[in-house]
Amino acid sequence: MSAVDAETLRLFLHVLAATVWVGGQITLAALVPALRAAGTDVPRAAANAYNRIAWPAFGLLVLTGLWNVVAEGDKGPAYQHTLMLKYALVVASGVTAFVHARVASRRAMAVFGALTGLTALAALFVGIMLAQ
Repeated sequence: MSAVDAETLRLFLHVLAATVWVGGQITLAALVPALRAAGTDVPRAAANAYNRIAWPAFGLLVLTGLWNVVAEGDKGPAYQHTLMLKYALVVASGVTAFVHARVASRRAMAVFGALTGLTALAALFVGIMLAQ
């Protein structure tokens, strides 16, 4: 069995946090129709419960992402451009999630929820590009 080192811990925490942030959004979006059928307050209650773990996961993603950048060092201009795109997508995902949680209209919730999910998935994809 291989030894557990700082790199293993860093990558595990980053993937775990991404699983919660991105996977949780996909799961919650898939459950919304069933939650609505269970009662008008049920989707909001589920979203609030998810947010209790989602925002700490987002914070852990940012911290371990920065740790990843420091650990990887400078890999040239193409890497830096891809990294800037990743930063923009992460910020967009966080901002749209923040707005999504605070809007009142169902339409705005749908728009910002979709934007949050799309930017989170795009950030995940670009993160894989950075790892190559």
